[in-house]
Amino acid sequence: MTGVAVMENVRRYRAIASLCRQTAAFRPIQECSLLAQAAEWEERAIAELERHFMSSRVLT
Repeated sequence: MTGVAVMENVRRYRAIASLCRQTAAFRPIQECSLLAQAAEWEERAIAELERHFMSSRVLT
């Protein structure tokens, strides 16, 4: 996957995480679930970056 595609995925994952956090502010009953979802999306973003940099590190 190209660096541009990876960064686009990371941007999308972080945008979804942000929406989860924003929604949690207005839905106190679902707050815990939404914050957990936000954390999962952030973890996906980090994992995507790690995979990309680890694979590019192996190639060089």
